[in-house]
Amino acid sequence: MQPIALHLIDYTILIAYVGFVLGIGWALSRYMKSSSDFLTSARSIPTWVTGLAFISANLGALELVGMAASGAKYGIATAHFYWVGAIPAMIFLAVFMMPFYYGSKARSVPEYLKMRFDERVRALNSLAFAVMTIFASGISINALAKLLTNLLPWQLNLSLGMLHLGSYDCYLWICSGVVLLYVLKGGLTSAIYTEVLQFFMIVLGFAPVVYLGMKDVGGWHAMNQTLQGVAMNPSSDYLQAPGIHYSANAWTSAWRPLLEGSAHNPMGVDLFAMVFGLGFVLSFGYWCTNFLVVQRAMAAKNMTAARNTPLVAALPKMLFPFLVIVPGMIAAALMAMPEKNYRIPPPIVSAARYDAAVADVRKADPAQIPDACKAISADLGLNVDQVRIGLLIQANAQARLTDDDIRKGLYDGIAVNDYDSVILSLVRKYCPPGLLGLALTALLASFMSGMAGNVTAFNTVFTYDLYQAYMARNKSDHHYFWVSKIATVGGILLSIAAAYFASMFYNAMDIIQLVFGFVNAPLFATFLLGMFWRRTTGTGAFYGLFGGIGASALFHAVTTVRDNLGPNHEALNKMKGGYLGVHGVFPSEMAQNFWLATFAFLVCLTLTLVISLATKRTKSDEELKGLVYSLTPREVDPNQPVWQRPAVMGLVLLAGCVLLNWIFW
Repeated sequence: MQPIALHLIDYTILIAYVGFVLGIGWALSRYMKSSSDFLTSARSIPTWVTGLAFISANLGALELVGMAASGAKYGIATAHFYWVGAIPAMIFLAVFMMPFYYGSKARSVPEYLKMRFDERVRALNSLAFAVMTIFASGISINALAKLLTNLLPWQLNLSLGMLHLGSYDCYLWICSGVVLLYVLKGGLTSAIYTEVLQFFMIVLGFAPVVYLGMKDVGGWHAMNQTLQGVAMNPSSDYLQAPGIHYSANAWTSAWRPLLEGSAHNPMGVDLFAMVFGLGFVLSFGYWCTNFLVVQRAMAAKNMTAARNTPLVAALPKMLFPFLVIVPGMIAAALMAMPEKNYRIPPPIVSAARYDAAVADVRKADPAQIPDACKAISADLGLNVDQVRIGLLIQANAQARLTDDDIRKGLYDGIAVNDYDSVILSLVRKYCPPGLLGLALTALLASFMSGMAGNVTAFNTVFTYDLYQAYMARNKSDHHYFWVSKIATVGGILLSIAAAYFASMFYNAMDIIQLVFGFVNAPLFATFLLGMFWRRTTGTGAFYGLFGGIGASALFHAVTTVRDNLGPNHEALNKMKGGYLGVHGVFPSEMAQNFWLATFAFLVCLTLTLVISLATKRTKSDEELKGLVYSLTPREVDPNQPVWQRPAVMGLVLLAGCVLLNWIFW
C-alpha cells in the first residue's frame, strides 16, 4: 500500500486531537491527589459518560481493525460478536452482576474474588488478567503503528548503536509515548473522558467511509449479489484456500450457513460453537468478568448509575456492525469487481525481499513457471498466485518491465490477505482531504484509547491486587500513588513488547479471541459458580481456574488451523498452535478459539464443582452476603419508574437484538 498525501487540513485535525487529549490529561492532573483518584476516579463519574466509556473501552483495534478484517474474512456472521456475543452478556452484567461488584466496594474484579474466595484466587486472576491486558494493549498499538507505516508519507529510520528502528518501530514508540503522557497525568479519569471523545470521533470519521463504499459497490443489494459470487469461489480473492466453495449465502446470511455445519461457512463453526462458545463462554466471560470494561461501570457515582452503564452502552453497540463490519464486506465485494482496481492489501514485505523477488522474476524461464514461483514465494516469505506471477514473468520476457512494474505485479500476485489493513485501505480509497484527516484521527483515537484503557486496568490490578496485597502492605496512600504511576510506565513498555508479538498475525480479532479464551473463559466458570452457588470453596475455585487456564494452553498446543498445516501434518507457525504436535485441525483461527474457550470453561467448571464438594467451606453465609446471589437482598429503588429499571430496559434491548438476528437470518 502506497503512502498517501496528507493536506494541511488533515494535519491540523490530527495535531488538534493529539493536543486535546494531552490537554485533558494536563487539566485533570490537578485533581489526582491520591491513588483512588488516579486508579478508580473516586467513583464520581455520571452515567452517560461511563456508558460511552464502557463501549469505547472495547472500541479499539479489536473493534475497528478486527471487525472490519473479520467482515471481509467471514461476512455478516461477524455480527454475532454483537447480537449474540455482546448484548445478552451486557444485560446480564447490568441486572445480576453489577450489584455485587459495586455493592461489595471492591476496587477491582480480583479484589471481589478475594472477598468471595481467598487470596490464592485473587493472585491467580490478577496475574492472568495483567497478561491479558498487556496483550490487548499491544494489539491496539501494533494496529496503530501498522496504520501510520502504511499511510503516512514519512519513512522514519533511526539507528541506536547496533539497534536499527524502521518506520513501524518509530511510530510504535512515539504513539506509546503520547498515551503514556496523558495517562500518567490524568489516570483513569483521563482515559474515560478521552474514550468519550473517541466514540464521537469514530462515528463522525467512519460513517462517511461506509456511505461512500456502499455507494461505490452499488448499494446493499448489489453488494450482497456480488458476495454471493464470492462465496461460490472464495479462493479467487484469496479469502480461502483453492478448492473450497460455499453456498451463495455464506457471506450474507448470519444463521443459515451455521445451521448447515462448520464446513459450509467461512468462519468454520457450527451452531453449538457459536451459541455456546461465543454466545455464552467468551461473551459472558469478557463482558461480565473483564475488569477493563467493568472498571468503567465501577467508576459511576452510585449503584443506579453503575447498573445503567452497560445498558446505555448496549444501544449503540447493537448498531455498530453497520459501522465496523460492513466496511469489510464492502472490501470483499470490491475484490470481486475487477473494474474497481482494488485488493485487500497483502502483508507488509520488506524492500530487500521485494528486490530479491524482482531479481528472480528477471531471470525466470517462462517455460519453468512452477519452479520460478517457488523461488519467488521463498523470496517474499509468502504464498503467491501462480497464474498471476506466471503472467508477470511472461510479460517481462516479452518486453523488459521496470522494477516498479514488477513490484506492482508481485504485490498483486501475493496470495495472502492482510485483513487488518482492510479499513486502512478503504480510508485511503474513499476519503478526500479533511475527511481523510477525520478518519485517520478516528483510527488514531481508537487505537490510543484502546491502549490507554488496558494500561489503566493493568496499573489498578498491579497496584491494588499484586503490589499492595503481596509486596508492600500498609504503606501510605502517597506511596501507592507513585507505584501506580511506575506501573503505568511498566505497562506501556510491556505493551510495546506485546505489539511485536501481535505483528505476526494478520487478523487482530483472531489473536484477541485467543487471549480471551485463555483468561476469560475459565474465569467465567469461576464467577458463575461463585456468585450463584454458595457451596463453591476457595480451594475449588483456585484449582478449577488454574486447571482451566492450563487446559486452554494444552488445547492450543495440540491443535492448529487448516492453512497452518505443513506437508508432514506439522504446524508451520507455532504461534497458531500445534507446538506439541497436531492432533486436531480447525477450518479457521476463530473456530479454534471458540472450541478452546468451550474446553477451558468446561474443565474449570468441572474441576471447581468436584473439588468444592470434596473440600470444606471457609466462609459462612453471613460473610457471603452481598457476594452470592441467593444471600443478597434485592435492591429496588421505589422512586425509579418501572420502565427505567434495569430488568425492564434489558428486556427491551434483548427484543431489539432478537429483531436484528431475524432480519439478517
